[in-house]
Amino acid sequence: MLEVSHLLLPFISALWWPFCRVMALLSTAPVIGDALVPVPVRALLSVVLAFLMLPLTKGAVMPDPFSLAGVVVMIEQAVIGGVIGLALQLTMAVVNMLGFLVSSQVGFSMAQMNDPMNGQQSDVISGLLGIVAILVFFAVDGHLVLAGVLGQSFKAWPVGGGYKSLLLETVALNVGWVFSAAILLALPIVFSTMVVQIGFGFLNRVAPSLNLFSLGFSLVTLFGLMMLVQVVRFIPEHYVQMTNQVLEMLQQQMGAAHG
Repeated sequence: MLEVSHLLLPFISALWWPFCRVMALLSTAPVIGDALVPVPVRALLSVVLAFLMLPLTKGAVMPDPFSLAGVVVMIEQAVIGGVIGLALQLTMAVVNMLGFLVSSQVGFSMAQMNDPMNGQQSDVISGLLGIVAILVFFAVDGHLVLAGVLGQSFKAWPVGGGYKSLLLETVALNVGWVFSAAILLALPIVFSTMVVQIGFGFLNRVAPSLNLFSLGFSLVTLFGLMMLVQVVRFIPEHYVQMTNQVLEMLQQQMGAAHG
């Protein structure tokens, strides 16, 4: 029994460090980190991926998990995995923000419903665009991209080697890119609905006796949905371009850390 415990303890200790990084990455990653995926399923996937990453952690300094140094290394692994997952979450945040911007323009932001994917209330357009983003994520093999980035991260930031603050700074600075990308995608709908509102304003000045408030609200909603049909066709292409931009950013950070 003692021999078995002596064999299992080093294996469990070596498995613990990649598990911390993988679990943090999957908790913040797009689609897999959503509330729709149960925590036990996420933990099981983390154990499987941590076992597959064991060859990449050979030769790394493995401190005692129950020591103070082990706690520091565990926090480092969680930070690295969480930041990588957060960086890949930026493209999904663009689509979600696009949905909220469009809903506020066409008048659907007043109608909120429970969203089972995020575990909170959201509007219909945001939920629809979220489903489109999930389909594109799996269509471009986003789950395999996650595994590839995870494997490269163990070479750039080995266990016990720490992490550079430049990774955190770069991801934080790219949050502004999320706002600009979402506004650029929503700009055609925002501009078209504004033109319709201006037209109804001029019409109200010409014929003030008409009840243009109820009529204008319906026409703006209909016109906004027609413009949304035209914009949705370009979302997959933009999603792929934004994902490639995030991957290029991560590759640069990994190259700088590895070098």
